[in-house]
Amino acid sequence: MCAPRTLAAVGNQRNRRAPLERQRLGSAAEERAARLLQLAGYDILVRNFRCRMGELDIVARRGTLLVIAEVRLRSSSRFGGAGASITAAKRARIVRAARFLLARQPRLAALVVRFDTLLLASWDGPIEWIEGAF
Repeated sequence: MCAPRTLAAVGNQRNRRAPLERQRLGSAAEERAARLLQLAGYDILVRNFRCRMGELDIVARRGTLLVIAEVRLRSSSRFGGAGASITAAKRARIVRAARFLLARQPRLAALVVRFDTLLLASWDGPIEWIEGAF
């Protein structure tokens, strides 16, 4: 006979599913942001570049401009919204990861680099694109 499920057990099941749902929504937001960059004439070079220094969501190029784009999805403005979630520490990790990438890709290091943010309040809502955000 099976033991009855308690409310705590049901709550724990929900908590295990929540990160997967957030990951799926985050991926959908990044996909939309990449499409927006492509529509603006950028070639997507790398998505989700990871190194020991940090992660870069999207690396895109248009002509001599290299854009390092951070995509943030926040469905609640309770803690300041998507833009507020890019703290000084997060910006520093992005810059370190970008330096790491550029050190290993000399052809990219010759380009002008700009750090943009693409902010979403919902995965299917409008995208606020801030060029030269930091």
